[in-house]
Amino acid sequence: MEFNFTNDRPIYIQLVEQLELYIISGQFSPGEKLPSVRDFAFLAKVNPNTMQKALQELEDKKLIITQRTNGKFVTDDEKYLHKCQTNFATKKVKKFFTEMQELGFSRTEIIEYLQKLK
Repeated sequence: MEFNFTNDRPIYIQLVEQLELYIISGQFSPGEKLPSVRDFAFLAKVNPNTMQKALQELEDKKLIITQRTNGKFVTDDEKYLHKCQTNFATKKVKKFFTEMQELGFSRTEIIEYLQKLK
């Protein structure tokens, strides 16, 4: 697991996005116990408070749950994870189409271009 940060947005937001991607892509399995806040912070090279803030946001999004005294776990609701994965993919595709249209490509040209890449 690797974390990459840029200077254009707060670190905790980037942590949320990267951890969300790890979860919905299956790098963390449904129901899997997550590393402790301190271990995660060490891996990401961030302050534990920053990591805690990111994990709280993931909990607010219902991607992870906290079991008192046992730690944090990825939700085991696979339907919800699939829904999150689909939403994430939709945002990426829309962003891609917008950027391609800004380059002057029509929707048809974008689709034709993608088909050629197969």
